[in-house]
Amino acid sequence: MNAIASTGAEQAQQQIAEEFAFFGDWTERYQYLIDLGKQLPDFPEAHKNDVYRVHGCQSMVWLVPSGDALNMHFEAFSDSAIVSGLLALLLRVYSDRPAAEILATEPTFIGTIGLAKHLSPTRSNGLAATLMKLKEYAKVMASQE
Repeated sequence: MNAIASTGAEQAQQQIAEEFAFFGDWTERYQYLIDLGKQLPDFPEAHKNDVYRVHGCQSMVWLVPSGDALNMHFEAFSDSAIVSGLLALLLRVYSDRPAAEILATEPTFIGTIGLAKHLSPTRSNGLAATLMKLKEYAKVMASQE
């Protein structure tokens, strides 16, 4: 992920769109999401608490911020394989970026790769809740700058 972190959020979204363009159907894309989720770093058990829990998701999701306004880092975990893949995509776009860039970046990759049409309503709500929580953390960090 370090190579991706050195690119901007918009470039990361473009790379995601290019990767998903390789797959012919949504069965392959879901499998790719599951594979991405398996690549998330180990998540400390101590972080699986209500402070970091993202509410609004059907599955269990935790999002942990660290860093400062110039470089925010996020760790995330879900008990769902597909949601873990979605988290991996969000981290590629938003982690290791300045708070201002996080706040200014809309998740265009969701529409570009067709996720909006192919996620269940509960997964879409969970993705939106996670994105909102991520941006809330960035807003707090940016205000402390």
